[in-house]
Amino acid sequence: MAKTIITMLALAGALASPALGADAIKLKHLTTEFNDEKGGTMKAPEGIACGKRQLVVSDTGGGRLLSYSIENGSVRGGTEIKAEQVPYPTKVQLTSKGEILVIDGKLRRIAHFSPEGSFAGYLDLKGVPAPATIAPRGIRVDDKDNIHILDIFGARVIVTDAAGTFQSQMPFPEGYRFISDLAVSASGTTLLLDSVASRVYAAARGETAFKPLTDGMKEYLQFPTSIATDKQGKIFILDQTGNAVVTLGQDGSFQGRQLNIGWKNSFLHYPSQLCISEENDIDVVIADRNNNRIQVFRVVR
Repeated sequence: MAKTIITMLALAGALASPALGADAIKLKHLTTEFNDEKGGTMKAPEGIACGKRQLVVSDTGGGRLLSYSIENGSVRGGTEIKAEQVPYPTKVQLTSKGEILVIDGKLRRIAHFSPEGSFAGYLDLKGVPAPATIAPRGIRVDDKDNIHILDIFGARVIVTDAAGTFQSQMPFPEGYRFISDLAVSASGTTLLLDSVASRVYAAARGETAFKPLTDGMKEYLQFPTSIATDKQGKIFILDQTGNAVVTLGQDGSFQGRQLNIGWKNSFLHYPSQLCISEENDIDVVIADRNNNRIQVFRVVR
């Protein structure tokens, strides 16, 4: 065990952050949350969704969701949302109405919960072209409540309306290695994150194919698994194996790498997903999986 930790620390050190550019931001730790409202602890949370003054955590090891309020970086509550139909919640999203969409990693289905936390069934996808089998790896809800589904079985991004009716699809880019997450910017650009190639692909609204936004970024990223954008188009990438956050400009230019492995506040241990608060667009919330907690950071420019 000690040897493993030393190796991980050495790898993290090997990817030390270069000097921050003029457009770079810094992440300031605000708060850490381990518990639900009854004092129970999280167990390996793999998903986090940011809404308007709301956070929803996929407490994956606990087989449940936790709903919190967030205001000016302060997290309160932790109401349990649990359904036997969703034994292994992973990636999670909130709609504009406060409804919850969550991927069950074992069932490979997208579950739907009401704003009050009642299970409302699985998302019924209608009119989606072959293949009939869909394996959702990631999910995003855009500002019109359209649902963007990362289907790793069909190697495509499927877009449906809020009811699950098919709207469009786009194949993964040629030469991709392993697409692990997607994001949709405020301008409608869809971003794909390739974990193995450490590369970001992009397709602007109306385009029919993904193109590389960046070259491979192995000097900054070991195995990134989550991507998000703020309303200005800045890109945030969570490096699961490197225990860090990398920021890019809207054009894909590297702007900085921050955070490191550890167990104290502001350190990460195998984090799984990040989101950006819709309340102020400057609070970054991270599901810090192996530390069994979530952390909130403030973007300082």
